Amino acid sequence: MKNIAYYNGRTGLIEEMMIPMNDRACYFGDGVYDATCVVNHVPMAFDDHIDRIYRSAKLIDIDIPMTKEDMKAMLMDLVRQVEGDVLFLYWQVTRGVGPRGHAYKNAGPTPSIWAFVRPNSMRDPFGAYRCITMEDTRFFHCNIKTINLLPAVIANQRAEEAGCDETIFHRGERVTECSHSNVHIIKDGALITAPCDNLILPGITRAHILKICAKLGIPVQERPFTVAEMMAADEVFFSSSSALTCRIREIDGKPVGMKDEKTFGAIRDAYQQELKAECGVK
Repeated sequence: MKNIAYYNGRTGLIEEMMIPMNDRACYFGDGVYDATCVVNHVPMAFDDHIDRIYRSAKLIDIDIPMTKEDMKAMLMDLVRQVEGDVLFLYWQVTRGVGPRGHAYKNAGPTPSIWAFVRPNSMRDPFGAYRCITMEDTRFFHCNIKTINLLPAVIANQRAEEAGCDETIFHRGERVTECSHSNVHIIKDGALITAPCDNLILPGITRAHILKICAKLGIPVQERPFTVAEMMAADEVFFSSSSALTCRIREIDGKPVGMKDEKTFGAIRDAYQQELKAECGVK
């Protein structure tokens, strides 16, 4: 099958699925989501992503009507039905179906669960990418992976219009994250990454990178860093479950980083090996 979608127990091609207009996702973006790449029909860091969607749901008072194990089984059943060496797996939970009203006491009796799987490709981990910057005007709950993504949509559109690959957000001088990834710098052999507060999403790949640095003996500083620090860093890269680790060579038309291949390469290669082992790739 070329793709498959799921909505509250019903499955079919995503183009044929019908969603109730009164699902609160349609009016309010009232829900949370997660996603990962699937290699050899193995979802990468699956348990981490499952844990995160339950954590995000709890933070906005959604009680997911499915155990973690049942959710994994449902998603794996979808994965097995789609052909391809690399797939994209997406799933979300909304507050449910009910008459439109801002307060959610009148939402449906149970939340709604959506999912889809489709063929995918991953970014070249050995490439060098171009970015732009934008002021971060999002709300102050970026640690929750909600389906309210309009600022990210606009930011990513601006990057595409500029012929770039990602947009890096900043609040004043503080760099936060990208439109759909985390951003990190390397300076004097140390990894510097924004702390997991309410201004960034705690990325799954970010967490794995920190563990890799601990194994490799690479110093880590979890602290805010500025735009000026980023522009003067030895390396700048972004990370996500679909991008893995992507080296940045240009920001706002100015060359950056590309000065510490040894440290960045060690992180990239170690993560590649970790994922290959997880997914059974030789």
